[in-house]
Amino acid sequence: MISRIDLRGDALPEGGALRDLLPRADFDVEAALEKVRPICEDVHHRGDAALIEYAETFDGVVLDQVRVPAAALTRALDELDAEVRAALEESIRRARIVHRAQRRKDHTTQVVPGGTVTEKWVPVDRVGLYAPGGRSVYPSSVIMNVVPAQEAGVPSLALASPAQKEFGGLPHPTILAACALLGVDEVYAVGGATAVAMFAYGTESCPPVNMVTGPGNIWVAAAKRYFTGRIGIDAEAGPTEIAILADSTADPVHVAADLISQAEHDPLAAAVLVTDSEELAAAVERELEPQVAATKHVEDRIRPALAGRQSAIVLVSSVEDGLKVVDAYGAEHLEIQTADAGDIAARVRNAGAIFVGPWAPVSLGDYAAGSNHVLPTGGCACHSSGLSVQSFLRGIHIVDYTRDALAEVAHHVVTLAEAEDLPAHGAALKARFGWKVPGQ
Repeated sequence: MISRIDLRGDALPEGGALRDLLPRADFDVEAALEKVRPICEDVHHRGDAALIEYAETFDGVVLDQVRVPAAALTRALDELDAEVRAALEESIRRARIVHRAQRRKDHTTQVVPGGTVTEKWVPVDRVGLYAPGGRSVYPSSVIMNVVPAQEAGVPSLALASPAQKEFGGLPHPTILAACALLGVDEVYAVGGATAVAMFAYGTESCPPVNMVTGPGNIWVAAAKRYFTGRIGIDAEAGPTEIAILADSTADPVHVAADLISQAEHDPLAAAVLVTDSEELAAAVERELEPQVAATKHVEDRIRPALAGRQSAIVLVSSVEDGLKVVDAYGAEHLEIQTADAGDIAARVRNAGAIFVGPWAPVSLGDYAAGSNHVLPTGGCACHSSGLSVQSFLRGIHIVDYTRDALAEVAHHVVTLAEAEDLPAHGAALKARFGWKVPGQ
């Protein structure tokens, strides 16, 4: 069901050579880009009419309008199962605790007497949030996008999620209920690349945004790439991933269950176990078969994901080598299930989120740990972070110098300007102090 990669024996290669040995899904955003380009430009030129046409083409629904009526949001919340509502409210509460603590404060640094630089944090003016609605429904992604944006102080939020034929052309009612719980009343029944295009260009119904965040399929990722520069994005989200670094102390029942939990997202989902214990590897392999057989989405998602080239059990000579492997892999979700899990976790450099020990599974982070589950995929954790309050803030430097403070450093500025052959830069200072300026 799942392949093995044996990296025991010889010394592990470094850097890219090690990354090339590790499993990863094929995810060709560049090829998808060529297909979304005309769709995005059609939305640019025809606005809501194009969105309505693509909803019929891609989602099989006929819409009169793309904006979800306020009454539909209220109705979705009123009809929401009480237990689901309680779970969403607890997820929101915990997410707010964590993200509220991420708020930045303006800070002024006195560089010299009379010379200060203040870093001021300003939220993005308007953000478009995307909640997927394909194989699964993700009200949790609504929470993970909305909460940090709200805690950052973003004044204008809009959310898009695909129209669903079985719900009369509206997004899934649990998505709408989550929006209502969070106070988001600007919601659109638009999915995929068309949603990103709507946000980037604006239409008759939806004013343009400054930034788009949220996970999605390859078409969403391609549209984000297309509009990078015109709008800010969080990341080009690829297929979801779990990596588990485990030793002989790990429970194979837990490990197998956690691998399966990510595999059920998508046939391209990656499930990777890195271990120095061949006994654990064999036990996990034995556990996978009955656990997979007992769950849902077996043939369309779980088996293809576990059998795909993106999933594997990676055998290493030691936990130290395992640490090198998971750092090279840079997983979206990384579980540490070793005897000294806390110490090992503290040494990890590359991961979207780290889950320590047997009682912190990735599923907890997906819903109710308080952490954010919108995380870098495809190895991007080596240079990128998950969604946070900081994602929605811009740092602006405010420079305030007196005449004396400028005079003290002016000759250095002039020297550096002339060294770079930019004499007008230096002349801007000379003019202030009556120094000789070329041409005068």
